[in-house]
Amino acid sequence: MILALTAWWALAAAAGAAVSYAVLALAAKRLSPPALRGVLFAAWLLHAISLAEGLLGEPPRFGFAATLSMTVWLVLSVYAIESRLFPQLQAHWALAGIGSVAVVLLVVFPGMLYHRVASPWLPLHWALGVASYGLFAAAVVHGWLMTRSERSIRLAAQNDAGVPLLTLERLTFRFVEAGFVLLSATLLVGWLFAEQLYGPGLVWQWSHKTVFSVLSWLTFAGLLLGRARLGWRGPTAVRVLYLGSGLLLLSYAGSRFVLEVVLKHV
Repeated sequence: MILALTAWWALAAAAGAAVSYAVLALAAKRLSPPALRGVLFAAWLLHAISLAEGLLGEPPRFGFAATLSMTVWLVLSVYAIESRLFPQLQAHWALAGIGSVAVVLLVVFPGMLYHRVASPWLPLHWALGVASYGLFAAAVVHGWLMTRSERSIRLAAQNDAGVPLLTLERLTFRFVEAGFVLLSATLLVGWLFAEQLYGPGLVWQWSHKTVFSVLSWLTFAGLLLGRARLGWRGPTAVRVLYLGSGLLLLSYAGSRFVLEVVLKHV
């Protein structure tokens, strides 16, 4: 049984995180600001504990659900920090609902057991990749807020995000730029240390994961170049951002989903 792979305290942390996120998603408007911050911090901390049990366990586990769950955790971390820097930023508690789903996925699909880490470069490779996932996911959220704000301006309605459109656009591309740097570093580590990561005699592999990662890198490179040279903004930039993020999602998370869920190779 999959749940037997998880320690009881990690299950308790995951359950607490899922319930806390659900409370935020369903009752945020009825909670006072201090209560909101308290519930969000509790959900964030319990989510981190549930992630740590798998990543730091003996042996560690990693897979598509851990990748998605950590990505959501990073996005919520960014959002919590930004809400302090930009108090006018309107919280979209749909993110908390996604967080609840991500925690449940992590419990149901804890990932593959790594009885022996092939190389000390592998954790770095994972960390860089997951961090890039988180930054691009944050960019997607900001791109979505930017689209909503632009639509509200055209309809002469109140700005749903609570932050000026130009500020949202600037934040979106800051996340894209940072994510692009980390994605580049991820691919560089995979290329330079292929034998240590994949085994003796094995070099750069054009696998499903690699192809989609390179395609996403090219898409984000095109987005940044298009913004710098052609002035891409608004819907055009957001559509390219969505495309690149979709390709990146299909790389590691997509390949691991096929292995763990479809082929049941755990």
